[in-house]
Amino acid sequence: MYKIIVNTDGASRGNPGPGAIGVVIKNEAGEVIKKYSEYLGLERTNNEAEYEAVIFSLKKLKLLLGKKVIKKAEVEIRSDSELLVKQMNGEYKIMEITLQKLFMEIWNLKTEFGKVIFVYVPREENSEADRLANLALDKNARQSLF
Repeated sequence: MYKIIVNTDGASRGNPGPGAIGVVIKNEAGEVIKKYSEYLGLERTNNEAEYEAVIFSLKKLKLLLGKKVIKKAEVEIRSDSELLVKQMNGEYKIMEITLQKLFMEIWNLKTEFGKVIFVYVPREENSEADRLANLALDKNARQSLF
């Protein structure tokens, strides 16, 4: 089985406020395949941005690798959001309606992959994804000044 490691992070300034994501896709050896830094728009909570980072990464993997490869792939999603990981692993209930909808989108995307697992990592092990999310927020903040 082909293994892919994905570090994801979502950020929100104001919570809710402007949101962005950072995603780092690596192969099994830990070599970076692709990085993404994307602005999401206004009125995102931090938790919504965390979920949207996972959705973005699964959609990108599908485009990058194709349906045949992802059917045989094991994807390890690494996040420093304990809430996201525990909700995706069924350890915490999802009380917020917005997060329930995002959860269902991830759940449906997961069915196209061989296996998707969610792993909590400390913030310092997710620093590149965090940097990319903040880069998108900073870039948008500068552009909105002009």
